[in-house]
Amino acid sequence: MGASHNARVPTAPSPDEPVETDETLMRRFAAGDMGAFDTLYGRHELAVWRFVYRSVKVQAVADDLLQDVWFAVARTAGGYQATAKFRTWLFTLARNRLVDHIRTAKHHASLDANGDDERSLADTLAADSGFGPVRQLQSREQAAALIAAVEQLPFDQREAFLLQAEGDLSVQEIAQATGVNFETAKSRLRYARASLRQHLKEFA
Repeated sequence: MGASHNARVPTAPSPDEPVETDETLMRRFAAGDMGAFDTLYGRHELAVWRFVYRSVKVQAVADDLLQDVWFAVARTAGGYQATAKFRTWLFTLARNRLVDHIRTAKHHASLDANGDDERSLADTLAADSGFGPVRQLQSREQAAALIAAVEQLPFDQREAFLLQAEGDLSVQEIAQATGVNFETAKSRLRYARASLRQHLKEFA
């Protein structure tokens, strides 16, 4: 994992091939279809890995946490209920495993990053038309400044921000994943974005 994650490109179905929903694939996997699991893994592996990596910033630890998350998916498949989007449920598992790790870890590694990892988050935010000056992020210097600014966010704000930036979760889905109400999740995102704008105002 690690560098290989950055280079990985999900396999797109052919135009004539129907795309099964994550929820359908999960039900198929629960019924014993390992191919359905492989498809789910291929769709979401990279996003989950990036989410945990940005908080632990140690490739081996991120790899282990990713493995733990997918073991949890397999272990709980039999009791899976599609009461929320699969992606929300998956990132809830990832978030809970990450919180457990942070609580027990002696050191919280820096979020400072370089290379393709910088660009992947910068590119995600550049596509977010609601993020103001970050839409214009282009240089490595700007990407590094963004990563440094994200690192300085309080954990709750950083978590909410990364669930949206890397997990593509809505505010309601972030609330579900983190066990808070909608207004709390919305507030955390608002404060995170305001803080990032302040840190990045020189690039506006």
